[in-house]
Amino acid sequence: MADIEALEAHLAIGKVKARYCRMLDTKNWAEFSALFTADFVLDISEGTSVPVIHGRAAAVQQVQSSVGAARTVHQVHTPEIELKGDEAHVIWAMQDRVVWEAPRRGIAAFTGYGHYHERYVRHNGEWRIAALRLTRLHIDAQPAPSA
Repeated sequence: MADIEALEAHLAIGKVKARYCRMLDTKNWAEFSALFTADFVLDISEGTSVPVIHGRAAAVQQVQSSVGAARTVHQVHTPEIELKGDEAHVIWAMQDRVVWEAPRRGIAAFTGYGHYHERYVRHNGEWRIAALRLTRLHIDAQPAPSA
C-alpha cells in the first residue's frame, strides 16, 4: 500500500471511530448502526455476563439497552492501526464515563479505562467496523446514594 493510501486509510478509520463516540454519546442510533457491517461481532463479555453478540441489529440493541438511558462520554486515543489491504486491525486506548439517572445494581456512575480491539473492513471505499472487543484495565465506580 502506498504511503498516501495508507495515510488516507488511517484518517478514514479515525473518522469512523470519532463518529462512533459522537453517535453513541448523542444516542443517534441510526447513524451509530450505520458504522458497522451487517455481520458485526460485539464482544463486551470481559467482566460481564453478556455473551458475544453476532449481527449489527442485535449489537446495537444491546448497546442501546445498556446505555440508552445514561449520559455517556466516550473518548479514544492513540490508535495502533495495522492495515492489510481492505482490512485493518486497530487498538484504541479508551476511557468512558457513564452516569445513570436511576442507579443500576447500586452504581450511580462509573469511569472505565481500557482498550477497544477492532477489525475494520473497507467495502466500496467506505470503512466500517466489523468486530469490536472491549477490554478494561480499571473501573472507578460511584455507588448510588443511600436512601
